[in-house]
Amino acid sequence: MTVTIKRPAPAAEPLKTKPTFRQRLNVWDVKASPYLYISPFFLLFGLVGLFPLIYTFWVSLHDWHLLKGQGDFVGLGNFATVLGDRFFWNSLGNTMSIFLLSAIPQLIGALFIAAILDQNIRAKTFWRMSILLPYIVTPVAVALIFTNMFNEQHGLINNLLGNFGIDPVNWRTDTFASHVAVATMVNFRWTGYNALILLAAMQAVPRDIYESAAIDGAGAFRRFFSITLPSIRPTMIFVVITSTIGGLQIFAEPRLFDPSYAGGAQRQFQTTVLYLWEMGFKRMDFGVASAIAWLLFLIIVLIGLVNLTLSRRIASTDGKPTRRRRKLREGKMK
Repeated sequence: MTVTIKRPAPAAEPLKTKPTFRQRLNVWDVKASPYLYISPFFLLFGLVGLFPLIYTFWVSLHDWHLLKGQGDFVGLGNFATVLGDRFFWNSLGNTMSIFLLSAIPQLIGALFIAAILDQNIRAKTFWRMSILLPYIVTPVAVALIFTNMFNEQHGLINNLLGNFGIDPVNWRTDTFASHVAVATMVNFRWTGYNALILLAAMQAVPRDIYESAAIDGAGAFRRFFSITLPSIRPTMIFVVITSTIGGLQIFAEPRLFDPSYAGGAQRQFQTTVLYLWEMGFKRMDFGVASAIAWLLFLIIVLIGLVNLTLSRRIASTDGKPTRRRRKLREGKMK
């Protein structure tokens, strides 16, 4: 008996139809729409960020007067003039001093306030809103208030010091005292703002970690230094970087602290941005002022790179046992 096996007929190849206009439009939409969504940011950045930066560098290469306009091409002559000016180095030293006097206490105070607000206290929303009030107040109002408080003759601070038998402080004429006064204004305005940022990071730490540490016998200080600080380290690095950028660009507080002079009679608290303003709008030398702006920009970028390197190094050591812990582990294993 012969069995005949019928093989199935080969399947017909699908007809290759040309994509319609709507299909091509959908493909183009999938590929191009993400770039269109992010294009407004780059357009605005190029308009208000990149173009002024490039144009400022172009101005710094010329002998540029505020009223007369563009002059002769001088190359890097304006940069050499600035680097050879002792007032520039004086302003840079004042800026660094005020920055250190404001950034370090500001970070410590923000950590302390955030740690308190992270606890289970009454009216938490009220206190969180209250610490943001100094940031809402305009810098002019803050400067006027603290200028009266730090007045050398009839100021509140000197009157309080006199009640304790302490001689009055020359807040405007003494270099270090003027730096402390200006840094106090900065700390008053920005400590609460940074405290809220750190508080948001603390709120994101899982609570079961604290409960486990409390069960193991860890106290409040031990939990803060062993759990809270390592957990919010990236946020602390962000706060340090933003405080550095803002601290090196400080202008309003020293400008309004003594309106009669651009940074004091002896330039004792003249910052770099205040020196830039003097060169650009009082001496009308836009070429030198642009060179100062670019030098300040390079300094901020350099400090930002240092912060980035340190943050990466700190992040790379997270989770790795220290040398002491490794020795203890090896001793226990032996």
